[in-house]
Amino acid sequence: MNLPKIPLADWIEWLEAWLENHLEPLFELIRIVVGETVGGLETVLNAIPPLILILIFTALAWYIGKWRMALFTLVGLFLIDNLGLWSQTMQTLALVLTAAFISVIFGVPVGILCARSGTVQKIVTPVLDFMQTMPAFVYLLPAITFFSLGVVPGVISSIIFAIPPTIRLTNLGIRQVPSELVEAADAFGSTPSQKLFKLQLPLAMPTIMAGINQTIMLSLSMVVIASMIGAQGVGAYVYRAVTQGKTGVGFEAGLAIVILAIILDRLTQQVINKKKTA
Repeated sequence: MNLPKIPLADWIEWLEAWLENHLEPLFELIRIVVGETVGGLETVLNAIPPLILILIFTALAWYIGKWRMALFTLVGLFLIDNLGLWSQTMQTLALVLTAAFISVIFGVPVGILCARSGTVQKIVTPVLDFMQTMPAFVYLLPAITFFSLGVVPGVISSIIFAIPPTIRLTNLGIRQVPSELVEAADAFGSTPSQKLFKLQLPLAMPTIMAGINQTIMLSLSMVVIASMIGAQGVGAYVYRAVTQGKTGVGFEAGLAIVILAIILDRLTQQVINKKKTA
């Protein structure tokens, strides 16, 4: 077929240049806010002696979960410290927490809008499909253009990659609230905000927490990819080990990421289980 090629790449690059020229102050504000948030968290986490922070995390795991979870947290974090990866792990944790927090801040309201409006859901759903199926490496290109190299584009790309589960499961959780309860709330004269905050969100909270859990895991899965554009942390060790062919170093850094992922996953899972039984 001799049909002319659609200049899609040219259109995308034109849009990228237009955004960069006209929204530079907004991107600079985002860069400052995200950078200061990650830097502040990293400073706080690294300012606390590792032993004290390990005991705090272990106590938190004991309170939220069971003794097995507390034991794994204690042993796992001691192993990370013993491998000399404590500071890098705290950098990774700061990046993941920032990305997850921003994802929740924006994802939950969008999910609520989707639950309240079928039109919004029809518009947002294809966008979420696009965000989840597009290769994560593609997000790095505009992130570098708008925010240069460093931790900020890593956080932004992590947010884009990780926010869909929070939106989807917030929407699903609210829509799964029994219609009889919603009708009863309407019959008693509840306002839309009262119905949302006193009925729908509390009942949907286990499902919403499951979405937040997936967002945290997806954010953590981006740390190695984000290291390719200057984000520090354990991911940088993995990337350096791959480029230098150092299997042992890569295994140690990968093990630190696995331990951190299991701790975050199990803690959020325990919170979900408590919400379900409450």
